[in-house]
Amino acid sequence: MTSNTLKEMKIVRVVAAVIQSDDKIFATRRGYGEFKGGWEFPGGKIEPGETPQQALVREIKEELDTEIEVGELIDTVEYDYPTFHLSMVCFWCKIIKGNLVLLEAEASKWLAKDDLYSVEWLPADTGLIKKIEENWK
Repeated sequence: MTSNTLKEMKIVRVVAAVIQSDDKIFATRRGYGEFKGGWEFPGGKIEPGETPQQALVREIKEELDTEIEVGELIDTVEYDYPTFHLSMVCFWCKIIKGNLVLLEAEASKWLAKDDLYSVEWLPADTGLIKKIEENWK
């Protein structure tokens, strides 16, 4: 069997910010696309030449008009959606400047550790919740 006969899945590389303030983390509800309405951590695609940290700073500025400091790596989530493979690098983050203005998401919530399962997470983000619980600061 040659590689031409195997269906190659597109790989999408993204970053996600687990923004923590006081004793809560910030989650957003997707406002567009096939996953509209699902909850996720804010972030987006890594562009060529960017480090994951640079991509995260840029994406949070674009999506939330907020400057963040990227902290420790939480995990890299690998998840197969039906039409692509998602590789999501997730970091703890904190706000440096700004008020988290929703420029793309349709809703947001600050979640305490006990509230992590109170929203319907997108499948790839679900895999991250346990890691967040284990590493909650």
